[in-house]
Amino acid sequence: MSVDGFLARRDDTFDFLLAGEQVPHGFEEFLASVDVVVMGRRTFEVVLKLGHLATYGKKPGFEQISGEPTEIVKQLKSHGFEHAYIDGGITIQRFLAAGLIDRLVITRVPVLIGEGVPLFGPLPHDIQLRHITTRSHAGGLVQSEYEVSDGGPS
Repeated sequence: MSVDGFLARRDDTFDFLLAGEQVPHGFEEFLASVDVVVMGRRTFEVVLKLGHLATYGKKPGFEQISGEPTEIVKQLKSHGFEHAYIDGGITIQRFLAAGLIDRLVITRVPVLIGEGVPLFGPLPHDIQLRHITTRSHAGGLVQSEYEVSDGGPS
């Protein structure tokens, strides 16, 4: 995301993120640590249109599922998945609000774009985070990892 917290521009383009593709920044290692990718519909459509599905590596094929985050997690567990990468602003927001995210790994690209599609949005209550580590990468990218508390009100 941009330093000011945006995943994409208002028109769903994310050209400002492409600078990060030129240097190793831990995404491949992160992706290797998950079993499955859960991607929001809008994010999937944008990534598909731009031809960036290969960015997600060799994870299992795509299957459309819908429902509340708790139902989606039950479906994933029934298929043997334990570690999911949740991608897409609204999808991330819904899973956070449901208390279903236990770790956040956020990579910031050194640019301010002023407006766009935010990573975070309204929440039903504060979500406490515990900082695990922050790594800086060539080109100015910064990746921070946080553990999410139990998701209850603070």
